[in-house]
Amino acid sequence: MSERSFLKRKWKLIVNVLTVVALVGLVYAVRHQLADTLANFAKVNLWVLLLLIPIQLINYDAQARLYGGLFKVVGNKLKYRFLFETSLELNFVNSVFPSGGVSGISYFGVRMRGRDITATKATLVHIMKLFLLFLSFEILMFLGVLALAIGGNVNDFVILLVGSLSTLMGVGTAGFVLIIGRERRIQATFTFITRLLNHIIHFVRPKHPETINLAKTRSAVYELHHNYKLIQSQYKELKGPFFWALVANAAEVAAVYVVYVAFGHWVNPGSVILAYAVANFAGLVSVLPGGVGIYEALMTGVLVATGVPAAVSLPVTVMYRVLNMLIQLPPGYYYYHRTLHGQNKPYEESHA
Repeated sequence: MSERSFLKRKWKLIVNVLTVVALVGLVYAVRHQLADTLANFAKVNLWVLLLLIPIQLINYDAQARLYGGLFKVVGNKLKYRFLFETSLELNFVNSVFPSGGVSGISYFGVRMRGRDITATKATLVHIMKLFLLFLSFEILMFLGVLALAIGGNVNDFVILLVGSLSTLMGVGTAGFVLIIGRERRIQATFTFITRLLNHIIHFVRPKHPETINLAKTRSAVYELHHNYKLIQSQYKELKGPFFWALVANAAEVAAVYVVYVAFGHWVNPGSVILAYAVANFAGLVSVLPGGVGIYEALMTGVLVATGVPAAVSLPVTVMYRVLNMLIQLPPGYYYYHRTLHGQNKPYEESHA
């Protein structure tokens, strides 16, 4: 039996095993944080902590509507329930598999295949979602700096931090638009990247000089550019998705703030906004699942720099992270596992 035949027949089992291993690794990585969180439970207001559940429901409701609005712009109308469940699955995949969000993009493309949506279109929609999330967070950062200014906590560090994050967002946005806006430019960029990757892979697999098919890449890039131009021509339709991106970001920040309130600390919301922004940016490059370690350290560091004592910020950050995972990962795994085994109901979509 050939290796390819074995992988084809056993791929579900292999993915299941890898998922369980990754999940066990995640639990092991946060074992000390989990113990600290359980120890601190007696000190918090459990009724306030319960607000995390409706806040996270608001977050995933906003993400589902954000996806729905973007798909509508490119000519597809998807059911709300399907998008809500897919958002939970994506969170599980991004939390368990350490890839800076790449796993989520790949999974999203596979998830959309049964909806008559190509992987290229799904990828563009996912990228546009991230773009709107980053763009809408600029508003929250402005409000955060304003709140810190009112509280007298704006210092050189805060100015540098906000300036750096805004510059990164601006340069990233400009680069994305510059490349994808012209077909010749995007073709040249992706052709170069594809050839470079093939050369690198060729060292490991000498018998496969073109692991990534260049012709297929060019076809996918053409479709990517075409769908981007479609979105660009209907930019006024992005008002709704932008609003839901803002709601999703606000819900995430509110979830962190609720844990502070549960601990009895009404800290400056600007501190939480900036700490959340820095931690999530850094989490994109972490080699550990969910950015474990880097996320907590940076969030705590930024909070301390903006006037929140470490004795307060560290236990709150740890509890937020653990509780957030306990709330989100189980339903995400359920829908992910159900999809993997083909048990999900065929939600039919109509095309606009």
